[in-house]
Amino acid sequence: MDRKSQTSDLPVTLISLICIVALSLFLQNQFSLKQSLIFIIGICLGYTLLQAAYGFSGAWRDFIRKRKSRGFRSHIWLIALTSIIFFPLIGQALTDFSPSAALAPVGWSVAIGAFLFGIGMQLGSGCGSGTLYTVGGGHVNMLITLLFFIIGATIGSVHLGWWLSLPNLGKISSIDSFGWMPALILQLIILAGIYFLLTKLEYKKNSEVQRFIQAPSDKPLLNQFVFGPWPLWWAIVSLSLLNLLIMLLAGHAWSITFAFGLWGTKIWSALGGDISGWTYWANGYPANALNNSVLKDTTSLIDFGIITGAVLAAGLAGHFAPDKKISGRLMLVSVIGGLLLGYGARLAFGCNIGGLLAGMATGSLHGWLWLITGFTGAIAGVYLRVWLKLDKPFVPGS
Repeated sequence: MDRKSQTSDLPVTLISLICIVALSLFLQNQFSLKQSLIFIIGICLGYTLLQAAYGFSGAWRDFIRKRKSRGFRSHIWLIALTSIIFFPLIGQALTDFSPSAALAPVGWSVAIGAFLFGIGMQLGSGCGSGTLYTVGGGHVNMLITLLFFIIGATIGSVHLGWWLSLPNLGKISSIDSFGWMPALILQLIILAGIYFLLTKLEYKKNSEVQRFIQAPSDKPLLNQFVFGPWPLWWAIVSLSLLNLLIMLLAGHAWSITFAFGLWGTKIWSALGGDISGWTYWANGYPANALNNSVLKDTTSLIDFGIITGAVLAAGLAGHFAPDKKISGRLMLVSVIGGLLLGYGARLAFGCNIGGLLAGMATGSLHGWLWLITGFTGAIAGVYLRVWLKLDKPFVPGS
């Protein structure tokens, strides 16, 4: 994201603030204070993501192409810190509070879904969270990605039953298997090993390792907080604490893509489409969400908040700049990327946030499978970007 010195965009800032206040008051009046607070947390997430330009797709691509690992290492820190916060809560070590772990079956559905998502986030130039905050930043091509992300998630919800009929090992929780403390220690050891490997590979390729904590900005602290850009460690701490607030209010970790399938199914039904055979939406929470306003759905409120918070951040930073021209190739790739993102996320029980981060940080083994197959898909996606002439070819020895 362009970080040139710019003045704030006052109209965008004011409009976003008005929308935030109006919708927050509406949610509190028509639903509950809890719904209003969840929306505000989403705003804070969007603000954080845009000000730190924090995402997964670009960071993984930098490592795959250039062995630059600073962004990837920030994900390891985020997973580790969130795990330290969540493992005791899931293991009921501190209170009687009983949040839900993001458990999913370890099997072909997650493996194929995450692989497709990994390809999609390279072609679509965004992950789950990245797509939302870049839409808020005014990127029109990402609006195309989001639209087909929703379509893909909707189709995926229709097919999910078949994928789950394939062999799987069931839901496996390290916390249930070992207890929260041994499981946490084991997880942190493995994460430290990955972190060390990333630094070694970066040094081998580049003869140096990018500093994770960079030199302090010459901007006053408050000025940097409001107008950006944020250092990565600010984003890691902020995202971890906001994720905790979501768990305390909603009883589960931060997720994103359930809402996309919900929106798509509601739209299809409103247009007269027959959803009677869509078994995913027939029972449990999906059925309740489908039969109620999207403003009662926690994930939808968070997603709306992320977009709105990103608009506010972009306005304050002076970076809200809708694309004036989009090439046909970029539009087509955004369509394909969005479909793969949505379909893959539904099969994998979430995106990089709801599947990878939430899964790993709550002790679900499927989160590790997501990481392995999702990164493998990203490698394939990076090579596809070269083949599609979105990126320059790899230069041997560079």
